Amino acid sequence: MSINTYEDLTALAQGATAEFTMQDLMQAAVDSGASDLHIRVARPPVVRVHGGLEPLDCPELTPADTVRLAMEICTREQLEEVEKNGGADFGLAFSEAARFRVSVFKERHNYGMVLRQIPSTILTLEQLGLPEAVNELLYKPRGLILVTGPTGSGKSTTLASMLNIINQDRDCHIITIEDPIEFYHSSKKSLVTQREVGADVPSFAEAIRRALRQDPDVILVGEMRDLETIGAAISAAETGHLVFGTLHTTGAASTVDRIIDSFPTNQQEQVRTQLSMSLVAVISQVLLPRIDKPGRVAAFEIMMSTPSIRSRIRDNKTFQINSDIQTGAKYGMVSLDTSLLNLHLEGKISYEDLVTKAQDPETTVQKLKEMIG
Repeated sequence: MSINTYEDLTALAQGATAEFTMQDLMQAAVDSGASDLHIRVARPPVVRVHGGLEPLDCPELTPADTVRLAMEICTREQLEEVEKNGGADFGLAFSEAARFRVSVFKERHNYGMVLRQIPSTILTLEQLGLPEAVNELLYKPRGLILVTGPTGSGKSTTLASMLNIINQDRDCHIITIEDPIEFYHSSKKSLVTQREVGADVPSFAEAIRRALRQDPDVILVGEMRDLETIGAAISAAETGHLVFGTLHTTGAASTVDRIIDSFPTNQQEQVRTQLSMSLVAVISQVLLPRIDKPGRVAAFEIMMSTPSIRSRIRDNKTFQINSDIQTGAKYGMVSLDTSLLNLHLEGKISYEDLVTKAQDPETTVQKLKEMIG
């Protein structure tokens, strides 16, 4: 990868021909209700609206244009990080209208960017479509609650809603560890401390270790991306703290497997025991386009820890977790396929999405036929 100095970038940006600014593009993203804004060379800026990509009515961007746009929102240090490591991520406030999570990167020697719009209002769990049983989890004194799903599935939105309820209702010290900080939480009944990896603390694992010396009740770990962070989060949950974390997995069983498989073989039995005792719930979600009105809707799989689930994890029988979820409605559990089926029956998602997103499409289709006669 060729390395440009800050002076090189400044000189290149002077050749920009685009007449619009990043302020203009972010305003267009806000006005259109876009979840993301994409900036690439040889394409006009593109927004993602309700899951679909739509080019803005702008000319194609040149290499000088994308550098100039990046320089409008990046610090010198962030640009140097892009040159050194190939990318930089940070949060950005856009007046009072919105916040964006920004990823600046190099591709084919050119600059590109993706800006993810962070909603300015925090939705309630009811508005998100989560059942009442999830609300009860927020009053647990300790344990590990995981929110999982693919990138862009709304995990951060769900976590922000959960923390907002704790912040309003409980007198806790909440520590969030994020990269970057997405939703800002002002202290209400709780005291909220928000730490940004890279700016306030060097790593997630280090932030968790230090958090334990800061009298926390609730800890949010924005991303459990490596062995050290996963281990620190489990230990924090074991030692009397309520810990929230995210993983890029789909389904409770695969989430448990992913955590255990991240450890060396000789540690996995111990981790199974630790996880069986500390895991409170796994909430897995996917976002789907609505067919009843513009927008998207989330389907959820919810696993609550029960004696049976704990023994499945401890005895390395995670493949049996799905059957526990299917029969665990009285504990507040719901399978992803049941959630998808209900959304389809309510006229919110298409038959195609029901089939393609279901974990067991054949059984789900059979159930649908039985229900509609």
